[in-house]
Amino acid sequence: MNAMFAAFGLGGMEVVLILAVVLILFGAKKIPELAKGLGSGIKEFKKATKEVTDEIQNADTSSTVTPSQKLPPANTTAQSSSQPHLPETKVI
Repeated sequence: MNAMFAAFGLGGMEVVLILAVVLILFGAKKIPELAKGLGSGIKEFKKATKEVTDEIQNADTSSTVTPSQKLPPANTTAQSSSQPHLPETKVI
């Protein structure tokens, strides 16, 4: 925990001062509610990021085409490939 505060350049007195200000601003009854809300928010964020990474991984694995999944050739009808089929039109 000290390493976390050291990363922000905070010493012991600064942490105590911040906690005292939070206690004065929000009161003793609101702090557990705030912590609960913060915890549920972090939980939802982790759940959403896990769902997104799972979706990306599933999309990556499903996008590869195996030989059994190949489509049949496009021209499988009895028409000749040199002349396309054109609809008949009446001339008036």
